[in-house]
Amino acid sequence: MIKKLDWYIFKRFMMTFFVSLILIIGIVIIFDISEKIDDFVKNEAPLHAIIFDYYLNFIPYFINMFSPLFVFITVILFTSRLAANSEIIAILSGGISYHRMMVPYIAAATIIAALSLGLNLFVIPKANEQRLEFEEMYVKKRSSNKTENVHYQIAPGEFVYVSSFSKWNKTAYKFTLEKIENNRLVSKLSAESAAWDSTMGGWHLRKYTIRDFSEGISDQVRTGDKLDTVIALTVDDFYFNDKTVEKLDARDLDRLIDTQRMRGDANVMYAEIEKNTRWALPFSAFILTIMGVALSSKKKRGGIGWNLGLGIALAFSYILFLRFSQMFVYTGLLPPFIALWIPNLLFAIIAAVLYRIAPK
Repeated sequence: MIKKLDWYIFKRFMMTFFVSLILIIGIVIIFDISEKIDDFVKNEAPLHAIIFDYYLNFIPYFINMFSPLFVFITVILFTSRLAANSEIIAILSGGISYHRMMVPYIAAATIIAALSLGLNLFVIPKANEQRLEFEEMYVKKRSSNKTENVHYQIAPGEFVYVSSFSKWNKTAYKFTLEKIENNRLVSKLSAESAAWDSTMGGWHLRKYTIRDFSEGISDQVRTGDKLDTVIALTVDDFYFNDKTVEKLDARDLDRLIDTQRMRGDANVMYAEIEKNTRWALPFSAFILTIMGVALSSKKKRGGIGWNLGLGIALAFSYILFLRFSQMFVYTGLLPPFIALWIPNLLFAIIAAVLYRIAPK
């Protein structure tokens, strides 16, 4: 009896989830096409690129972003229907406790959370790479081709300073590399320009000066017109922005965080926000499932419509709060591992209260 009930709830939950998912994605794609059709035509985007490079990669990105909404809508729709048909009353009257009835819900939420985490860590970063490349080429205007005033610690005791970097010809201007040992400057390499060579994975310096500072000995100075050098700095470091982290899988994201922390790069907050968001978002499946069941398990006069409206409002408030919590990181009020988990903590408390007062 209980196993049949578990399978019934689990199967209906998952079916409702995927049907809702397909319907909403279809509607969103239609709206997105209507919004971007002018850009597609104006920039002559190929049909196969629109389908396979953009929308095929847009779907997992959208599913991930609005997975809390999909879960909440599913729970509200399915549970409200059970309540409207008096099936929940029959289940509880049959001697099955409210807590036991939650088991198949939690099982379904576990699968959804695992799928969401898998998408976050492995599938979406690769999909984002193609999607964002398509958007830059056919939808959004290209970002500035120039980066100015770049300061990096590329290794312990090694610092790079660049006045400006041109993305058009991949050249850094007024390039300086300083080496410091025991809080003392031991060498300084300066060049008018440093051009990136992808073949050698290094830089071609022009009109350079190397100055070695030795204790007790006069400075040694060398100059020249051309010099090839390989350092722990690549052209990709100059292309970094808040969208870059969306393209990195879990391992590359961790490497980037370690590198940027070592360099003292303020942009590390983008990577830390991305990492914590990827882990925090899947847990919403459990929180919103419990909250949704607690809200819709009682038969109400307003019916499914009232429950659905309330559910959508709460789901959107969770998503907005998750985005808003990033502002705590940008302003320096809270570290990412605290700020990005606050929505889960707050909504978990709300879910616990609602579950406690739910009719049993």
